[in-house]
Amino acid sequence: MTSAKSARRPHHWRRDLIELAALFTAVAVADAIANLIGHQPDGPYLLIASAVALTATAAFHTWWARRHSHAPPPDADGTGAPGTRTAPGSDAPSPDAAATETVLWRMRTTVRDAPGSLAALCIVLARHRIDILTLQTHPLAEGTVDEFLLRAPATLPAPQLTRAISEAGGSSTWIERADAHDLVDAPTRVLGLATRTALDAAELPLALRQLLGRCTIHSLPAVSITGRATGETAPVEGVLEETVMRLRDPSGGVITVERPYLPFTPTEFARARALVELDARLGPRVPRSEHVLTLPEGNAITVRRADRSDLEAARAMHDRCSEQTLRLRYHGPVRDADRYLEHLLSPRFGRTLAVQTASGRTVALGHLLWDGDETEVALLVEDDWQRRGIGSELLGRLVALAVEAGCESVYAVTQASNTGMVAAMRALSLPLDYQIEEGTLVITARLAATPVLPLPPYEQAER
Repeated sequence: MTSAKSARRPHHWRRDLIELAALFTAVAVADAIANLIGHQPDGPYLLIASAVALTATAAFHTWWARRHSHAPPPDADGTGAPGTRTAPGSDAPSPDAAATETVLWRMRTTVRDAPGSLAALCIVLARHRIDILTLQTHPLAEGTVDEFLLRAPATLPAPQLTRAISEAGGSSTWIERADAHDLVDAPTRVLGLATRTALDAAELPLALRQLLGRCTIHSLPAVSITGRATGETAPVEGVLEETVMRLRDPSGGVITVERPYLPFTPTEFARARALVELDARLGPRVPRSEHVLTLPEGNAITVRRADRSDLEAARAMHDRCSEQTLRLRYHGPVRDADRYLEHLLSPRFGRTLAVQTASGRTVALGHLLWDGDETEVALLVEDDWQRRGIGSELLGRLVALAVEAGCESVYAVTQASNTGMVAAMRALSLPLDYQIEEGTLVITARLAATPVLPLPPYEQAER
């Protein structure tokens, strides 16, 4: 680049004088050579041959310059193309290495809080031709936890990378495969989770799981199903104990987050506590969208989200159900059925869909329940409305909600004699696993890489 000062420099007269003198000198030399050769017997031929040689040389130089004008200039060390940075002591990347298939990794390691610690890790990653996509730092009382999202060659095994990081000063290194969803930067991801939590109270456990990675979340109520106090409580500011968080549930009780393989950092604890505080400030809330369907025989029904405000309508449906229907659903004494409803209808423990008739009477309930790392689905359809496709409709929508929430599988606990539930699970057209224990049948549907299921063809309207 030319500075403004040099650009305004005046053109000096001595430069013109030197150029003019050089021109006259070249003309004089050319005239002397022409006179010397021209008076020889073969002089004219020598002049013509010289002119042809000069013309050919100029043409060759022009062709060579144009052919190589687009070649990238070498690095300062002459070993690579522009933009290619090679760590000291490593080989320059070859075309074959550039075309190697890559994979994404999430890696976390603890380093000393000293100048050059992070640089040492970056040099090791560069030597293995690993690209750093994102980096987060979690300060600790002693040291710093660095969390990377890396794009590495597929041929590089994780143990080799872990050993290299350890030799560079990293400790407590943890690594796992990542996917394209992890490419979202941390602030954007946190804002998205906060928005989902603000719209739906049932999203809080899912938001915590997506915020903190692979972990187990339990919502422990302050009052048990039988009405007794459980004694579960936590201070307002929460408790952080290495691999366990205890946060006060705004709806009562405690939210416990466990991650045995990796301690939580104070930064993660602060983010989780902020999400819980947001949920507490917004209070109870459930999306109120309704889907109006027409069953094959012509009856119109409405499918919508339900919460604790539907408790009385759910109890009335229990009263209309037979003992056999309640027994198949709750797997226990029929007299205890009403005790489960307040727990099941709480958004903190999952999502519930209710089916209403045109007159507003609740005739079916479908539950998607968060159970630690797993997700349970359960259905209850009033006797007079069974065998009409309502159970399959509810189950399909619950599975679609599970896929949207990022669940890997859902399971249903029933009995082999409950042919309706077995048929509904088989109608999902998903890979199923069957397990029978002491007369109880557990059917697990794997949802990995499953698209959100479409709505049935008799969908009419949404209001």
